[in-house]
Amino acid sequence: MQQDILINWSPQETRVAVIEQGAVQELQVERTLERGIVGNVYLGKVARVLPGMQSAFIDIGLDRAAFLHVADLMSSITSRHADNGAQTAGALTPSGTAPLQPIERQLFEGQALMVQVLKEPLGSKGARLTAQISIAGRLLVFLPQDNHIGISQKIPPRQREELRLRVQALAGEAGGGFILRTNGEDALDAALAEDIAYLRKTWSRIKSASQRLPPASVLHQDLSLLQRVLRDVVVESTQTIRIDSREQFGKLKTFAEEFMPATVAKLQLYSGERPIFDLFNVDEEITKALGRRVDLKSGGYLIIDQAEALTVIDVNTGGFVGARNFDDTIFKTNLEAAQAIARQLRLRNLGGIVIVDFIDMTKEHHQDAVLAEFQKQLARDRVKTAVNGFSALGLLEMTRKRTRESLAHQLCEPCIACTGKGVVKTARSISYDILREILREARQFNPREFRVVASPQVIEIFLDEESQHLASLSSFIGKPISLQAEAAMVQEQYDIVLL
Repeated sequence: MQQDILINWSPQETRVAVIEQGAVQELQVERTLERGIVGNVYLGKVARVLPGMQSAFIDIGLDRAAFLHVADLMSSITSRHADNGAQTAGALTPSGTAPLQPIERQLFEGQALMVQVLKEPLGSKGARLTAQISIAGRLLVFLPQDNHIGISQKIPPRQREELRLRVQALAGEAGGGFILRTNGEDALDAALAEDIAYLRKTWSRIKSASQRLPPASVLHQDLSLLQRVLRDVVVESTQTIRIDSREQFGKLKTFAEEFMPATVAKLQLYSGERPIFDLFNVDEEITKALGRRVDLKSGGYLIIDQAEALTVIDVNTGGFVGARNFDDTIFKTNLEAAQAIARQLRLRNLGGIVIVDFIDMTKEHHQDAVLAEFQKQLARDRVKTAVNGFSALGLLEMTRKRTRESLAHQLCEPCIACTGKGVVKTARSISYDILREILREARQFNPREFRVVASPQVIEIFLDEESQHLASLSSFIGKPISLQAEAAMVQEQYDIVLL
């Protein structure tokens, strides 16, 4: 299916939209101030060695020195991958048993050391580092200091040995190891070879920079969203990659010429009068993708609720009554919903467990047809998905690999009024909470007066419908109760002040 990519760049934010059949299928956003340093490679300088903690502080040019533990030093690489079948075929974690040399025998103050960031700095803690460099590509991870060929453990065991031999043959004798990522399971040899060439060239640049730059210098930054578009999003069916910044167009073209020459011809500088995202109403699609309800053309609709561990999608017929009978109405609504759901998963970047509650179908061949259509639409998704089919309760269960935060988590935050619940207590419910709280306080303290500070809606109900209950409580505790409206408070917020 033919694809176009639109890139809207500004100094504070980069936005990418993938267009297929004239509709937005995928959105990615990267904000300059929120871009982290995990994956960056630095030429660090040992600031202090701590034998008691078997760790060291490394200066990499940040406000605080970064932290390196002895287990993350290169000496452990010789024992990272024990020679056993299970590990060689698929493990991604260190497994060696050889004892590590003490850190004070490996490092000294002032020593230059190539390191990579494992964890961002947090609060008063510096970044966590490793000396075991790995460079991520689209399909593979390159281990330049190791000769191990590994396969993601998420790939079925029966396929790992065949894939390992394929990667080993493509890697040749040039040195370094590779780990095949989950999304490389079905990749062609040509795509794997292209990724290997890109990763080797990146490592060559890092080594060259380490020889000419002073300590505390950045040797390699994880790719920006613009560069990741060329690496991860562009496929053979991509027709154009249009970007609205002349400066970034030049930088992207230079990057493409060196690392991904096949994409150069697809790059275009957009200089139209209309904003580039207006060409396909992308901003309108972003607004819709942040809502719960998705309307279908037939009159039906979806309700999408994103929870912490899973996403639930409910299909409803709504006002659709166009088919000849009720079964056909349900079937046609579910077919349309299958197409819309597959698009919404990509558009919103929903990952993890997904439960879809299609409208109940009494005919088994209708259920099979909806499932087939859904799987057909999901096949267009470059993120790995797995559909388990319909459960005994008629729910469709599936998973979609988490690649980054969902669009809603990137662009939104919990509502200050409902704190993420999606609902708030009524003003009457809050007024009763306040009455109970005053009674509780009156049993413990003996103030001169109680003052209720709450939202205007709650104060209004105390002055009107609940005025008699408030007066009765004041009489019962023998203390006056005054009211104060605070416009800045949301409905569930209140304070009881003891005067």
